[in-house]
Amino acid sequence: MTSPSAMLMHILALPVFFLGFVLIYQSQWIDEFLSVASGPTINTLLLTCILIGVMLLSRIPMTILRAHLNMSWWKYTIWSLGELFVFSCFAALYVALLYGDYGYFPALGECLRLSFATISYPYIIFAMLLTLVRPDEIDVNEEDLVRFTDSTGRLKLVIAHDVILYIEAQENYISIHYMEGEHKKEYSLRQSMRGIEDLMERHGIIRCQRSYFVNPRHVKVLRRDKEGMIQAELDIRDIKPVPVSPKYYEELSKML
Repeated sequence: MTSPSAMLMHILALPVFFLGFVLIYQSQWIDEFLSVASGPTINTLLLTCILIGVMLLSRIPMTILRAHLNMSWWKYTIWSLGELFVFSCFAALYVALLYGDYGYFPALGECLRLSFATISYPYIIFAMLLTLVRPDEIDVNEEDLVRFTDSTGRLKLVIAHDVILYIEAQENYISIHYMEGEHKKEYSLRQSMRGIEDLMERHGIIRCQRSYFVNPRHVKVLRRDKEGMIQAELDIRDIKPVPVSPKYYEELSKML
């Protein structure tokens, strides 16, 4: 919903849809409403420019701040309705200036009607497409989300607990290995293992070695190698086994 590709899709596709809908469909009510001064075509082009400006002012900050906003579906719906309202406010100002003696609030009512009669369609279509393309991002319970912060307390990564595979320490950083759809991802965060210990415990991700946390949900089996070292094999292909120390073996084995 808030990825750079989704941002670009909204900034480009919504104005194009609005322009095409108004000019091609040629609704009698819309033509009459915009048939002042320069005519419906010029007015539609100018309203499209206003829509582009509103989308730029809205979607760029949304994308930049997506990790901090933690944009769930109900928040995204409110944000989208806000975009329609802000566009209607600017459009009403433009229309009221064109009409001269036409009041701002009557123009606002007509612009809200225009917005919901046209731009609401691509919002619905995009939401349906995102549901099909990225089903893993839909209906995630807030309690299932793990919020990783760096050593200064700044939020850096928000992911569901069940997509985390394991976490390993790397000097002053930790490396978070997780799944994004069918792809394996890795995220390096300036943080200590001790700094995330309570967070991992709350989400059922346990320490299996001094430098490793592992997600028991993805542990397929515990094995001993030729040297007698215990390793946890995960249920994802091409993922290296995670070392398990004797100290944590019993606790982990009980969870499998």
